[in-house]
Amino acid sequence: MNEIRNLLKQLEDGTTTVDEVLVKLKMEPFEDLDFAKPDFHRQIRQGTPEVIYGAGKTKEQIAAITKSLIDKGQKNVLITRMSEDAAEYLKNELSGRYRCDDDGCFSDNSLFYDKLSRICVVGGFQKPDGKGRIVVVTAGTSDLPVAKEAVYTAKYLGNDVIELFDVGVAGIHRLLENIETIFEARVIIAIAGMEGAIASVVGGLADCPVIAVPTSVGYGASFGGLSALLSMLNSCASGVSVVNIDNGFGAAYQASMINHL
Repeated sequence: MNEIRNLLKQLEDGTTTVDEVLVKLKMEPFEDLDFAKPDFHRQIRQGTPEVIYGAGKTKEQIAAITKSLIDKGQKNVLITRMSEDAAEYLKNELSGRYRCDDDGCFSDNSLFYDKLSRICVVGGFQKPDGKGRIVVVTAGTSDLPVAKEAVYTAKYLGNDVIELFDVGVAGIHRLLENIETIFEARVIIAIAGMEGAIASVVGGLADCPVIAVPTSVGYGASFGGLSALLSMLNSCASGVSVVNIDNGFGAAYQASMINHL
């Protein structure tokens, strides 16, 4: 609805025309690619364009979906859980196909890929336009793949992000040294495996929403993140919500929605 409101505001201000608004609203809602149906109206409905989940898709499928979204006017595309091989293939597929202009179209070097988080961004990151800062906190270094997924997703969605990594309860003084950052955050994403205690600690300090992300980090009895998930769900700190195991993307998306309210 925000996108529709913006279109109407532009029409009221005279920065766009009735015909231009009609073109956007009349655009086909999706395209049938046989193996996928890219949703072109996602941004008009929700304010955020469709994101591609790369795991389980072939590099050819990812490239075809990306091209479809770009061809219908999507300025930048986020792809999660994408292999390095698929990223290289996509870069070659896009090379020379799009050129940069004043509207922010794609150039040959506009593909960003992070090996650790397996996040890919085509077309560049948005300028921060959120109300405050999202702080991403991890208990340990082993949680970084999930944390970086959250960081890059939040930045893609137009947020200013602060990273506090490896500040878990085994050395709680590391977190307390950054207490001002915790106090100043508008949303906090707390990421941990093992017993997942960092979410309750941060939740007991912060006056903003805390989104907890359990990770699959830990020894056998952590059951691939289930132990951390249950600990976070049973947190006695008020204001803590929980997403699924290793779901840095989901946490960042939620955090961005809160930060843009």
